[in-house]
Amino acid sequence: MSDLRTELAENLDEAEWDWLIPHVQRDAVVVVATQLDLLDVGVAIASDNVSSVQHWIGEQLLSKPSPSQLADWNGNRTKRFNALIVQPYVLVQESVAA
Repeated sequence: MSDLRTELAENLDEAEWDWLIPHVQRDAVVVVATQLDLLDVGVAIASDNVSSVQHWIGEQLLSKPSPSQLADWNGNRTKRFNALIVQPYVLVQESVAA
């Protein structure tokens, strides 16, 4: 499992909203709540940890982008996200302003 986490950590990056639009159009973007660790979620999805993923979905900590989020992000095309590709999904988490 640690190899998977290491491999995913190498793919963790920042992305601007503009770069994510094609992935939203193919319904592949999953929004991860800021209270979750993006790598933990990526490992759970990649290793098919259904119970964790279902729990997060039930707690509304994982979701597809809402219409209001999409409207907000479309109004700010340079908005930045932490992003992690776990095929076929692109996991995104809003960058917390420092």
